[in-house]
Amino acid sequence: MPFAPSFRISGIVIAATVVLGSMTVSGAQAEAGFQRWIQDFRKVAVANGVSGSVYDKAFAGVTVPDPEVLEKARFQPEFQDEAWQYIDGRVHERSIATGRAMLRKYGRLLNDIERKTGVDKHIVLAIWSMESDYGEFLKRTDRLHYVPQALATLAYADRRRAKYARSQLIGALKILQRGDVSRNGLTGSWAGAMGHTQFIPTSYLAFAVDGDGDGRRDIWNSVPDALWTAANLLDRNGWQTGETWGYEVTLPPGRKFPGGSMSLSKWQSIGVVRPNGKPFPRPGQNAELKVLQGRDGPAFLMVKNFFVLKRYNNADKYALAVGLLADQIAGYPAPSRDWSRPFTKLSISESEELQKRLKGAGFYDGEIDGKIGPASRSAILSFQAQYGMERDGYASKELLKVLRGQ
Repeated sequence: MPFAPSFRISGIVIAATVVLGSMTVSGAQAEAGFQRWIQDFRKVAVANGVSGSVYDKAFAGVTVPDPEVLEKARFQPEFQDEAWQYIDGRVHERSIATGRAMLRKYGRLLNDIERKTGVDKHIVLAIWSMESDYGEFLKRTDRLHYVPQALATLAYADRRRAKYARSQLIGALKILQRGDVSRNGLTGSWAGAMGHTQFIPTSYLAFAVDGDGDGRRDIWNSVPDALWTAANLLDRNGWQTGETWGYEVTLPPGRKFPGGSMSLSKWQSIGVVRPNGKPFPRPGQNAELKVLQGRDGPAFLMVKNFFVLKRYNNADKYALAVGLLADQIAGYPAPSRDWSRPFTKLSISESEELQKRLKGAGFYDGEIDGKIGPASRSAILSFQAQYGMERDGYASKELLKVLRGQ
């Protein structure tokens, strides 16, 4: 899950308004209401096994909700980005090269994890990349939230996520009570996802592993703990050892396909075949057809492990990105059919150049990292508006050419 900016605890007065479901209240009202909520929730936490002293320690100095948590809650790329946009931002030359470097660095650990859990080491690496850019996001403390405050904010102010946030808050407090992490170390995303592999508290309590044998399950600071924990979740949710997550396929023209699952041999009999012409190695295995961009993009037959990946994040785009990245870290080629984009794709280095040129022209003030997120797209839109271009927000070779000519 993505990180949200800010790690805010004590004494900051909210100048902006906060939206509570369908109500908008002033900063002073939000602060008073939030403090009452924290006080009232104490008895719920205690009834669920959290000691009063741990609760009081967790919320000492926490007086205000964080409106940036609510802002981040409105934007979830798994459900808003186009398939090509989501995949392009996560499966690229840099994430593949870094994954291979991490495979060399942590090869012994990853081999041990694969041998004992049966989970493909390349899948574990891909999850690490997807969740925290191989730990790089954890170095940006300005993007981290104090988890109890973030979850209390959601429970108090987001009606859609209140039930989730309440249960996760109790889980986070139990983690603190166990002593696996210090109070100040209990950081994560706007939704409470934590550490290198971004576990929500209840999943942490269910699957966390002490991978380095120091007696603590520290997914924030211990790479072995984090990677073992990710593999343990997949293993315990039914990962099929030695099997793939799915197969790229080609579709015969002009035919409609049934929904649901049927055997690979049945799919093959109606013309859904692999681009390389090879047979499916396990023709009796059931699979489900996924075409995230319809007939304009690549098509895949997904088998059991794809749906196990969705236990980590229940979005087709997420599971597909993990599978594609894992395969390319392992040395397999990208799908034979590319996504259909309304522009020419940039490399990561070209995306960085685009950000630099937008910054130099006064349109962008974010990081030069090659990651085209909301800030980059906003800068592109502003540039396009000023120069009378179509306002599509796309980071394209066509736009970079225009910027080079400025």
